[in-house]
Amino acid sequence: MSAEPIRYWNRYRKTVETEQVYGETWLRWTYENPLGRLALGLVIKRALLSRIYGWRMTRRFSASKVLPFIVDYNLDVDEFTRTPYAFKNFNEFFYRALKPTARPIATGENVAVLPADGRHLALPGVDTASGFYAKGQEFSLASLLGDDALAAEFAGGAILISRLCPVDYHRFHFPVAGTPGEARLINGWLFSVSPIALRRSLAYLWENKRMTTLIESPAFGRVAMIEIGATMVGSIMQFFIPGRAAAKGEEKGWFKFGGSCVVTLFQAGRIRFDADLVEQSAQGLETYAKMGDRLGVVAGGGGGR
Repeated sequence: MSAEPIRYWNRYRKTVETEQVYGETWLRWTYENPLGRLALGLVIKRALLSRIYGWRMTRRFSASKVLPFIVDYNLDVDEFTRTPYAFKNFNEFFYRALKPTARPIATGENVAVLPADGRHLALPGVDTASGFYAKGQEFSLASLLGDDALAAEFAGGAILISRLCPVDYHRFHFPVAGTPGEARLINGWLFSVSPIALRRSLAYLWENKRMTTLIESPAFGRVAMIEIGATMVGSIMQFFIPGRAAAKGEEKGWFKFGGSCVVTLFQAGRIRFDADLVEQSAQGLETYAKMGDRLGVVAGGGGGR
């Protein structure tokens, strides 16, 4: 397990690639070294450390990190709504807005889209999430949702796990058109959600701080979105208006500094994920793709590819 690289399928290049992991040395020490795991339990998983680091990323001196970060990770500045020199601190840059043309939204009333940029795991049956990152690990829908009755509603449904790296665009959007309810906060720890960490414990997904929103969609029925915080993620910010209809692809909120994750749940029989996403996931590979790209279609509704 130690030093095993993180590989994923790039939907656009049609190639398997190796992830350039932000802070990889520190991550591997924390989750793969006995001393690191001791520090993880005592300090790193706790909110105070992430709050301190998040605060540092709001200080003016942190703006000096913006240009080196853009160069190191080859980010496309033409997508930004602001010049890199306009950010007053690193956090402003981190949750930056993009031009609308940078993320076109796949059309069609029966088409769902990816809610965020990142590496996506698309499983037509939520039960198959068990063992993806490490054999023998069970996925607990009830623990993730914090509600046994709600878990029963989504039993046998489809799950999309969208993992955002620090280098990704960190705003998340509605994957379907519909009316969202209130976002419900479930407090928890702040473990990393990198595969380096999840290979050790899949439970980090439901032990971490998270927010759950239920969306009533005319096309897809009830859909659940769960935004999960992680190490060095100071906040999950929600900007939608509960009870007001939201368009597919409309901005829902953003994460402040750090890696993070968005889980999208569909009830059984409501969606057919696009074949390429399912095929790569079945082979143990996440798929890199961007917000607004096709996720799938209403089950039985045609429009497949």
